[in-house]
Amino acid sequence: MTPVTYALLVVNLLIFGLQMLLGDVMLRDFALWPLQAGFAPWQIVTCAFLHGSLMHLGTNMLGVWMFGRDVERALGSSRFAQLYAASVLTASFAQLAFTSFFARDPVPTVGASGGLFGVLAAFAWLYPRRKVILLIPPIPLPAPVFVSLYAAVELYSGVTGTFAGVAHFAHLGGLIGGLALLWIWRKPV
Repeated sequence: MTPVTYALLVVNLLIFGLQMLLGDVMLRDFALWPLQAGFAPWQIVTCAFLHGSLMHLGTNMLGVWMFGRDVERALGSSRFAQLYAASVLTASFAQLAFTSFFARDPVPTVGASGGLFGVLAAFAWLYPRRKVILLIPPIPLPAPVFVSLYAAVELYSGVTGTFAGVAHFAHLGGLIGGLALLWIWRKPV
């Protein structure tokens, strides 16, 4: 049983439906805005439940479903929820830092990608021999290699401004948050 994974899927779907009904009101109040452009503290969490499109929602939820079930089974539901929450928070803080200091045009950030990247980091940590097959080209890679390459692409894209409109630093923040929590749990008390 993986109740947290399925709860995340349901909650994200329901909130997306609400977002479609209410439109820009949800973005205005609950997306993550830069510090100088309408930031409110609750946005650090609420932004992770909003999405820019059905495709955005679909890809994030597919990732949560594909990797989250195995991670939740390995960690247990309570720790999985903590990992996801920590990843969302570190993703939001990383994105806030970037947008507040470097972004020229204040735009909101939305999406579960930060949480997903923490889950991906945990998957690679917990299952280092598992293969992840890229879609294009279909190359099987060990999970840690896949996640490391993905992180490298995110870092390069963030620094160079490639793929504008994607919160590359939120992705990296979520990944770092997930890894940091796994590292803390691994250390003896």
